[in-house]
Amino acid sequence: MSRPQHTRTLSTNLSSSAGGRVLEGKLAIVTGGSRGIGAATCENLASKGASLIINYTSDSSAEKTQKLAEQLQADHGVRCLSVQADMGTDNGPAHIVAMAKNNLAHPKTGKFQIDIVINNAGVASKHSLEECTSAEFARLYNVNVRGPMLLMKAALPYLPTDRSGRVVNVSSVSSSLGFEGDGMYGGTKAALEAMTRTWSRELSERATVNAVNPGPVATDMYAGTSKEFQQKMSYWTKNTPLAAIRPDVDRQDLVDNAELAGGRPAYDSEIAGVIAMLCTPDSAWCTGSVICVSYPIYLWLRPTRMLTKM
Repeated sequence: MSRPQHTRTLSTNLSSSAGGRVLEGKLAIVTGGSRGIGAATCENLASKGASLIINYTSDSSAEKTQKLAEQLQADHGVRCLSVQADMGTDNGPAHIVAMAKNNLAHPKTGKFQIDIVINNAGVASKHSLEECTSAEFARLYNVNVRGPMLLMKAALPYLPTDRSGRVVNVSSVSSSLGFEGDGMYGGTKAALEAMTRTWSRELSERATVNAVNPGPVATDMYAGTSKEFQQKMSYWTKNTPLAAIRPDVDRQDLVDNAELAGGRPAYDSEIAGVIAMLCTPDSAWCTGSVICVSYPIYLWLRPTRMLTKM
């Protein structure tokens, strides 16, 4: 077989009694890890042997995040540290890295390596052009764009030097599909995808850098959307091959809402599975890409007719 004769570098500050898992001994930072896609990603990475820095923002998420960390440690024999930090502030991203180093650096050698970064934390809102404000623009861009940039800058000294690092940015179909009211939010995700492509070149000897672009996902955020929003999205969902409802398999609330929604949204574990796949050695030749985890690409090429119905 054609492959280089070396193995991925382990973070020597971490060890586990369970061997043979694909991410054994790796350290991952997951922002926005207390719920939804972030929590599901933490579960997936931990099951593969990765230790975790689980970031959360609000005081109300502290207990939930700590319980998640304790559960993952118990279930998978990895180390987990919950870190509160606001990704929208100047110092929040660097605080995550500092806390990780303070707690997980090797006590004697000081060795510390960040193998995986999942830029998942994000905020969203919908505003028509006349409703846009400088304050909301800054809030969205500070969390969704500046936050990942500052986190990557803080993590840079600790990334691997053998191409074994993995960075996954969580984008959105809003970056490409031009939904009404998404001028600011969609813009942040387009910017994140642009940084993905640039970082894939700048970090090519350190890490692969990819993005995923979910559409609707069955999280508490989606549950809080209006019926009007879900009905508008149905024009897209109906043409998503995997969105067809399966009454004997899918959650009952999604089955009940399928006619209105045009099918079902993704489960957070399904998005997490693709994110985790991009963190494995098998993804070594994939970088600078936006991986579709929602609507098929052919819809992106002819959205005008559907947008007129929204």
